[in-house]
Amino acid sequence: MFRSFFPNPVNFFTSAIAWTAVVMTLWFLGGSTIEPYLSLGPWLGITPTEANPAPFFSPDKVWLYQYVIMSGYLFCIPWFFLGDNKRWYWWSVVGTVTIIEIVYFNVQVGAWLNDWYGDFYNMIQTSLQTPNTFTFDQYIEKVWTVAAVLAVNILVLVFNAFLNAHYLFRWRRAMNFFYMANWPKVRHIEGASQRVQEDTQSFSSIVESLGLTIVESVMTLIVFIPILWSLSDAISVLPWIGAVPGSLVWIALGSAVFGTLLFAVAGIRLPGLQFANQRVEAAYRKELVFGEDHPERSQPITIRELFRNVQRNYFRIYFHYTYFNVFRYTYLQASTFFPYIALGPSIVTGAITFGIFQQILNAFGEVSSSFRFLMNSWTTIINLISIYQRLRGFERQIPKETLVFANDYDDPRYLATATVPAAATPAVVPE
Repeated sequence: MFRSFFPNPVNFFTSAIAWTAVVMTLWFLGGSTIEPYLSLGPWLGITPTEANPAPFFSPDKVWLYQYVIMSGYLFCIPWFFLGDNKRWYWWSVVGTVTIIEIVYFNVQVGAWLNDWYGDFYNMIQTSLQTPNTFTFDQYIEKVWTVAAVLAVNILVLVFNAFLNAHYLFRWRRAMNFFYMANWPKVRHIEGASQRVQEDTQSFSSIVESLGLTIVESVMTLIVFIPILWSLSDAISVLPWIGAVPGSLVWIALGSAVFGTLLFAVAGIRLPGLQFANQRVEAAYRKELVFGEDHPERSQPITIRELFRNVQRNYFRIYFHYTYFNVFRYTYLQASTFFPYIALGPSIVTGAITFGIFQQILNAFGEVSSSFRFLMNSWTTIINLISIYQRLRGFERQIPKETLVFANDYDDPRYLATATVPAAATPAVVPE
């Protein structure tokens, strides 16, 4: 699943985590020291003004973005020479780093927008309470400031969507060629065609989506926890508790831990049921396929029994999802009111402005959502576990000593000399 696309997957992902820790440490210890020598901020940065006191591309922000980009692509260089699977280097290594860089950019946009909306709503509140404090030109200038940032962000998001689509298909292609290169060893397994055609697509899509969500959640926490902690200073007391330093951060963390444990206990049986569901569906589908070419197959009695197995498993899934959804939707609806209850004393006493109120709601939502990653992704994780179990069982049938790698199979020179039976050899897919 991973070795067909990534070079030495264990070493690759372990070194990626270690490299991230190193560059973050260097940034906090010496980022400001090396800035005068390497930063492009003085040439590319936007100077702060009264209307835009914290521009998105300020000189110090340009240096931060430059440092992140440099660190990411420096990590790619050694992997051009390392590893035994260089066939997909530009997609698996460079493509992964590029997508993560874009995720980081979006998190930074979210943090900047949180500050912008705070100032903007404060401007609205002041204007409504004290007319003519700001001119219409100042108001429009504030809107144009955010429009410029969002225009750049839209272009980046469109590019990222295009890149993601190709990235997922390249990963699916790598897995497909890997399994087809070893097809004679696994073709007898029940549902082998589904594993190659459907599961490879689903696995690459879900893993990429969950992986990026994890990365985005971690980045969001790094950026927004300090923001939410500082905003907590504006909260005088919590209901029934009193004053707590960083109160909103602790509320977000506590609610996320409680919700995650609740979902894990309520949905503990669902992965096994999803796995069983794929098996009964595969058996039913296989008999129908045989029935297309052989009249003696897919007889009513056989089909009735196979479909009854499908029905029985689906009804079990529906039952377990019912009580799972009771806990799920109850928690999600209740959690919406957590920040409003926490802010209650500060709202009724007028201790915060409308702009700070909006900043707190947005920052709390970002931090809480990141803390609740496992909970929010639980149904997707359930599906991924069942797909992983199927593909893992599929790969166990391939003897390691006779393993053929995808990069060899995707080479026309290999196809010209391969001993794969003609009936099992697919057509070469063009670039």
